[in-house]
Amino acid sequence: MLKNRDINEASFVSWIVVKDSTIWLQDGKLPEGTASEFNLPIENARHLGDFQGKPYYWLNEVDVSESLDMVSLRDCLDFPEPLFLLMSKAIQFGHMTQSMRYCPICGGRNHLNNNQLAMQCGDCRTLHYPRIFPCIIVAVRKDNQILLAQHPRHRNGMYTVIAGFLEVGETLEQCVAREIKEETGIDVTNIRYFGSQPWAFPSSMMMAFLADYAGGVVKPDYQELSDANWFGVDDMPEVAPQGTIARALIEKTLDDIKSTSHG
Repeated sequence: MLKNRDINEASFVSWIVVKDSTIWLQDGKLPEGTASEFNLPIENARHLGDFQGKPYYWLNEVDVSESLDMVSLRDCLDFPEPLFLLMSKAIQFGHMTQSMRYCPICGGRNHLNNNQLAMQCGDCRTLHYPRIFPCIIVAVRKDNQILLAQHPRHRNGMYTVIAGFLEVGETLEQCVAREIKEETGIDVTNIRYFGSQPWAFPSSMMMAFLADYAGGVVKPDYQELSDANWFGVDDMPEVAPQGTIARALIEKTLDDIKSTSHG
């Protein structure tokens, strides 16, 4: 539960201080210590959860008077998954508190409701829960190849799998087929669920799928992509980093290709 949980100035805890999609690290780790040691506002600290017996508390950087060394959550992908998820949760709550300051219904001032994990209007009392943006991400296999794409924002030449946002009135499977068709021009079949990952940039939920090629020729949408093509096990480009569900999808597909080609 999101609450102070009897913390005081002398409590030795771990801190998750966030701003946008960045987190405060010291020597590559989440800081551990007392609120007084770091000059942190104890009245704003909220308990997010425990990891390996240690309590973790969330604060927004805007509430901290000291200048902090903030790094992108992307640089924390090698953290243990339960800890990475706590960090993602802090960023999404931080985004909620900063983006929902005023009630969209009456314009009143919102405040954090600790029991409901939501912002609540001080005037009309409406609860506003965190916005979560549902996205699909999918690895497509064609015989002994995987479909990979490159985005203009990937300056280092990295390739990854196709992803996109869910539209209103659309099933996840329909979204998978539509995004692949729109971005690469091909059709897919045998769409099946793989897994999920909260992606706090700033508040997405990635829902991952595997799919098989059904027809068509790859024609990248150059408004969305720099390139898209089929790659075999032995000619893979640089791909999404470890810790991302994109990498997990790629590795699963390559493992499936290797197992069937050797069979």
